[in-house]
Amino acid sequence: MKFRYMFQQLVSHISVIVVAFVILSIVFAHYVGNLVFEEKVQELTTYGENIISDINRTSNIDGLIRQYSNMLGERNILFTVFDENGVSISTVGGFVPQVELKKKEWDKVRSGHVVSVKQDYKRFEQEVTFIVMPYMIGKSFVGGVLLASPISGTQEMIHDINQYLFYTMFLALAVALLMSWLLSTIHVKRIKRLRKATSMISAGDYSVKLPSSDFDEIGELSQDFNKMALRLQKSMEEIESLESRRRKFMADVSHEMRTPLTTISGVIEGIKNDLIPEEEKEKGVQLVSQETKRLIRLVNENLDYEKIRSNQVTLQKEMIELIEVLEVVKDTLEPQADEKNDHIIVEVPEGLMITADYDRLIQILINIIKNSIQFTDNGTIWIRGREGEHETVIEIEDTGVGIDSSEIENIWHRFYKADVSRTGTPFGQFGLGLSIVKQLVQLHNGKIEVSSEKGKGTKFVIRIPSE
Repeated sequence: MKFRYMFQQLVSHISVIVVAFVILSIVFAHYVGNLVFEEKVQELTTYGENIISDINRTSNIDGLIRQYSNMLGERNILFTVFDENGVSISTVGGFVPQVELKKKEWDKVRSGHVVSVKQDYKRFEQEVTFIVMPYMIGKSFVGGVLLASPISGTQEMIHDINQYLFYTMFLALAVALLMSWLLSTIHVKRIKRLRKATSMISAGDYSVKLPSSDFDEIGELSQDFNKMALRLQKSMEEIESLESRRRKFMADVSHEMRTPLTTISGVIEGIKNDLIPEEEKEKGVQLVSQETKRLIRLVNENLDYEKIRSNQVTLQKEMIELIEVLEVVKDTLEPQADEKNDHIIVEVPEGLMITADYDRLIQILINIIKNSIQFTDNGTIWIRGREGEHETVIEIEDTGVGIDSSEIENIWHRFYKADVSRTGTPFGQFGLGLSIVKQLVQLHNGKIEVSSEKGKGTKFVIRIPSE
């Protein structure tokens, strides 16, 4: 069963008010009753002391009693004077001749103590507060005075207070009803906005934005919701971008694989059916070998990237003299550079050491320099090394076509190719090289940066920490 938020607010507010009213009513009744009783006892005690004092100074007891009877009657106070046996020596005031006190009360009075009773009905045929004061001569008990005052006025006072509290409770209930309706309307509206936004998110619309604040928890929840929606939107954009690149990659790979496979199939069929002249067969076999290597390179690049990305590569770090590594890389790539009429220049001080995995460092440098060769014609490629602060810095700079500033960050993405018109070139055509480079540099706890200007060349800076 659905229990609406407004009713929850209303029930909670009314419950608090009713409980508070009941507790307040009981506390007030008890407090006022005690306060009135104490004041009444004090008043009766004062009159009792005056009566006993006047009895000691006069021999006309009856006249004294009549005088006090008239005075106390105006205040609605009844009294009687009794002897040591509890027999009233005067019936003025309407009391029975025999004072009826309980044994415990008599014992207390006879010992010289004042007895006070807050509320009594049975002995006086009405609810009264009364006191009994002993009359002592020396240490001897010779009688006493009983004074009683009806408590109907006290009950009326408590009734009036409760009535005012009751009116106050009704006013508080009206305010509670109004506040419950107002707060529930505001909060339900905010919650409905959250529900609607959640539905939009579940439907795939991540552009939703809620008004947020630091005023309460719902406002903070809206802030967190907006942050979640923003992250989801960025994630979806990244997924869409990756999916787009994946589709493009698959198209490129299909194209790249179709070409060598078609060539291989054609050559094999030609040789098999003697369609290729004998003097051309050697050339055909060479072509098959080259195209097969292209296919192997494609598969290896993908496998290598997946190993690096899933942390399946374990580095074997060692202290390596950097000039040796750079010379090996230069010797390896110089034939390819010569085809593009490029010059590779190594600039590194003797004795400069680097802490790295030898094979992976070679892989990093070859991938970057291949990329430089691919986009540089009749130019120069510098490979420099220098010592930094707790790190070894390697710079690879070329005079090639450069990269547009808007594309620099994209070069690290898998499958990205800055110039699709160059996919037929023999190096880096599948867009995996630089992505592998970045992963390997990060495995070395290093950093790689790139700066470029269109038409003026590109510069890569690798920083490997010393360990």
